[in-house]
Amino acid sequence: TFSQDIPVVLKVSLIGILLGMSGAFLYRGFSYSRLVFLLIYFFVSFFLITERFFFHKLKHLLLMKNYDIRRVLVAGSTDLVANVLNHLSKNKSGTFKPVGYISDAALESARIPYLGNPDDLERIIRDTQFDGFILAFNHSDYNRTLQTLKLSEGRNLEIFYIPEILDLLTSHFTPFETDGLFLLQLKAFTLSGWQGFLKRIFDFCTSCISLIFLAPVFLILAVMVKFTSPGPVFYRQIRIGMDGKEFNMIKFRSMSIDAEAKSGPVWAVKNDARVTPIGSFLRRTSLDELPQLINVIRGDMSLVGPRPERPHFVDQFKSHIPQYAERHRVLSGVTGWAQVNGLRGQSPIEERTKYDLYYIENWSLWLDIKIIILTFIAIFKGENAY
Repeated sequence: TFSQDIPVVLKVSLIGILLGMSGAFLYRGFSYSRLVFLLIYFFVSFFLITERFFFHKLKHLLLMKNYDIRRVLVAGSTDLVANVLNHLSKNKSGTFKPVGYISDAALESARIPYLGNPDDLERIIRDTQFDGFILAFNHSDYNRTLQTLKLSEGRNLEIFYIPEILDLLTSHFTPFETDGLFLLQLKAFTLSGWQGFLKRIFDFCTSCISLIFLAPVFLILAVMVKFTSPGPVFYRQIRIGMDGKEFNMIKFRSMSIDAEAKSGPVWAVKNDARVTPIGSFLRRTSLDELPQLINVIRGDMSLVGPRPERPHFVDQFKSHIPQYAERHRVLSGVTGWAQVNGLRGQSPIEERTKYDLYYIENWSLWLDIKIIILTFIAIFKGENAY
């Protein structure tokens, strides 16, 4: 808030002035009177406080117009849900906009839709458009908090929790306060705001430029695929992407048509008989992945991220690999942190998942650039690519 910003501005300005005075004292080449430093401190503090005042005015105006409002579901024990809804209703310009609530019983005083009880969480999460949860369960309903966290895996949702005194003493989560309502942030958006915008701009521009320069390569590879085996040039396959949604991933066809007609969904193996003559070269050099630049431009994928899997395998992995679904909190990638660390082909999916989760939690634009550079190195080595 603006009132909270004032002491911070004054403190930071004072530290800056003290550092400036120390520098002036140590460097004898020039000197200023204390009055000059006092005036600098006054004007710097004045302009910064003025800037914060107008910033909060603009923020208030944008919130009133529902910009950057979090659409949340309030879930919890009936008495606590009633208190939270009552508090949120008094703060019209707050950060949260409740769009529904979940409790054991409907509340007569509530002015938003009652979506069901906590046993219906899976259906509610699947059928409702929202940005996150505010959880307000009693300690006796602790298992329901864990259930909500489990069901939200793989979805880019924020989760806030109304803490009790025991939580405050033992919690290592991020504290969050809005209009006097104290929350613990259990889970935050991944690659939201400027981070998401920066990554999308980088992906889009890089993919467009790459497609232009690689157009002759595309043409040559398309001709080679077409004339070395019967069937289409491109191969489209359903994969699971961000938030568990399906999309058609595009590749240059490297196997014979109907390669899985008899076996069903299976991973490729070394010296796989289904691979075409040119397909072996395409897979070893990863050139079969180039058409996924189109997926990136369309917004189905990112240049860097966890590699997408088919629905058949995703269902298997989710059932026995902890937090596997968390890979779907971000867009799938043409390449990824796991792949440049040698985890390709038949490498353990458990290890891949660890590397994917590390990438998601530690994303930076530099990390994306680093992974792209390492990808070219990995392609030249050709390890575990078949």
